[in-house]
Amino acid sequence: MNNEVRVRFAPSPTGYLHLGSLRTALFNYLFARHHSGKFILRIEDTDQSRKVEGAVENLINILNEMGLNYNEGPGVGGEFGPYFQSERLDIYKKYCDELLASGHAYYAFETAEELDEMRKVQQMQGKQTMYDRRARVLTENEVKEKLASGIPYVIRLKVPMDTEIRFTDIIRGNVKIDTNLVDDQVLLKSDGFPTYHLANVIDDHFMKITHIIRGEEWLTSVPKHIILYNAFGWELPQMAHVPLILNPDKSKLSKRQGDVATEDYLKKGYLKEALLNFMTLLGWNPGDGEEKEIFTKAELIEKFTIERVNSAGAVFNVEKLNWMNGEYIKNYDIDALTELVIPYLNAGGIDTSDLVKTKRVVSAIKNYISKLDEAAEQAKVYYNEVILNAEQNAIVNSETSKQVFALLLSKIEQLLEISTDNFKPTLSEVQKESGVKGKNLFMPVRLALTGEEHGPELGLIAYVLGKDEVLKRLKVFL
Repeated sequence: MNNEVRVRFAPSPTGYLHLGSLRTALFNYLFARHHSGKFILRIEDTDQSRKVEGAVENLINILNEMGLNYNEGPGVGGEFGPYFQSERLDIYKKYCDELLASGHAYYAFETAEELDEMRKVQQMQGKQTMYDRRARVLTENEVKEKLASGIPYVIRLKVPMDTEIRFTDIIRGNVKIDTNLVDDQVLLKSDGFPTYHLANVIDDHFMKITHIIRGEEWLTSVPKHIILYNAFGWELPQMAHVPLILNPDKSKLSKRQGDVATEDYLKKGYLKEALLNFMTLLGWNPGDGEEKEIFTKAELIEKFTIERVNSAGAVFNVEKLNWMNGEYIKNYDIDALTELVIPYLNAGGIDTSDLVKTKRVVSAIKNYISKLDEAAEQAKVYYNEVILNAEQNAIVNSETSKQVFALLLSKIEQLLEISTDNFKPTLSEVQKESGVKGKNLFMPVRLALTGEEHGPELGLIAYVLGKDEVLKRLKVFL
């Protein structure tokens, strides 16, 4: 086998990039980079009936946005292309003919109605629904006659009977399957397009794939693929089938229970770095008693091994994702974060033309949001008119509060500008001169400046608002 590690992510263009598919792509990417190998993108578009317009472009855009850049594939090229299966039909036909000639495949002529009836009978009998292999007994002459008469056909895999297929999965260990339970899979459909199984094996071989890392739903297909590898006399790549991502109730993650598309999470303002970090830890851990949960991409590449992937399903905990995303936001470069936040502020009706103020606002709110679509709600206090309820009005209109406001206003007027460093000492002076302290001092000031009872430190609020706005807001209550 080729010494260079080569892995592939091979989605079908049937819609959005599911979070489960994102994780599969991510595991392949990390594995390739860890081993200084190649990460290949292949589009498995042989099922034309399920193809969604624009899905390929969307998929590529999201992979690029997430930083999962591939070495070979659409738009990049490579020596083993084309990387769209629909452009490789001649290759599949050639090798399907080879299987027919060697006796590892056969023609089958049943109609869709006949197959439906076959499955109904099997269900009534309590049997596994699978092709009953009736076409395997057709003579050579019978096959020729049917072909000559133009009867539609498919080509099926001839699965060896009464044998056991054994293989080792990197994640799941030793696996064995009775071939009597393996369906004679359709390899080439009546429209001339191959099924996943044939195209997958042929492409993985000729693209020199060394490790197949994919979802566990494909585990039961491995015997069919092994039969094909053996029929062609090709070396089998190593395999690893990653567990499902589950909802908190342990059901399979699906759109019925919430968002599952990667782009939905990006639109909500989950940072790509946080999403990649979180998704990597779904079913994988670094081992060695590592309790750390925040990793850079470089650290994940360094630490990632497929052997540390668990075989059990991993629960998607959105609260954990929110926490992790919040941690990334807190520690993000403020200039870069401001650039990311501005579209969300604009969508919330906030004018961000004053970039200096916008950056100050982002600095003030970044510790209070878990995703970027919460930014406008947190930022509004720095832009909107202060509106108080009856209880809050009573607080700011008390004699004590008015005394505080008058003193604070006179001292701020003497400042050249407000900073986070000079506002706290200014409040301390007000405390000493007025004798008002604690909640009786801070709450009225906070309400007057923001209309909120909780939030960032008053010094930061005053700095963000600026001297003129602070004076304006205090004067309202005098």
